[in-house]
Amino acid sequence: MKKYPFDASLKHHLLVGLALALWIFVFLFFTEPLDVNEFSNREKLIYLPVYGLIGALCYAIMLPLQSYMYKRSEKQWSLKNEVLFNLVFVIFSFILARSYYSFVIVRGEPNPYSLWYYTTGIFIPAILTILPIVLLGRWALGKYKNKRLEDAKIEIQGEGNYESLRLLYNDLICVQSSDNYVEVSFLDNNILKKQLIRNKLSVIETSFPKLLRTHRSFLLNPYHFQSWKTENGKLGVVASNDIFIPISKTYATRVKSAINSTTK
Repeated sequence: MKKYPFDASLKHHLLVGLALALWIFVFLFFTEPLDVNEFSNREKLIYLPVYGLIGALCYAIMLPLQSYMYKRSEKQWSLKNEVLFNLVFVIFSFILARSYYSFVIVRGEPNPYSLWYYTTGIFIPAILTILPIVLLGRWALGKYKNKRLEDAKIEIQGEGNYESLRLLYNDLICVQSSDNYVEVSFLDNNILKKQLIRNKLSVIETSFPKLLRTHRSFLLNPYHFQSWKTENGKLGVVASNDIFIPISKTYATRVKSAINSTTK
């Protein structure tokens, strides 16, 4: 499934909703559909902002659906997700906008627009102007988030021309020495993965001083500390995904002190 740029932040999407409300008001004020030209400026300022609020409300109400879709897709957002979400948003917006027009704007009027004309002559042209702004805003948020994540990644390099690994620091669980290689255990979309990289553990330790040396063969990211555990009489820690990491006597005091200060 190909990823589509997406930002799951609720706060950012509420800002999209506010921008949508403003854009709808400006669009209606200056294009004057729905016989808006018959309104006085005072009436425009009374009735038109409500359409903007309806748009923002529809978008906000859709956000729990967006969160559900995101979690169901294992926090992977695709073009299919984007199309489906916006389709539901448009349908819901039409229902509320038509209801507002029928029961508030032209309530008691003898000749309101028919459902067909309202749909084809008013709503569809309006949504074709308004929706691209929403799509562009959502896409831009997703691209910006991806850029920030990419900039925040660390790179565990291999010697010479050997491959390296780029990942977020908090996705790195531990590094284990394995002959002339190091085995990196990390999370990729919450799935545990391991990768061998040709390098020395001491080089990794120097490059990333926040990692804790627990053993001559292990480095631990304290962010993933879960609990202490004694196995076969030897002290160790349980990290994310139930990875057991031994602690040698040489490093025990330093590791305990570092983890206790991290988890306070």
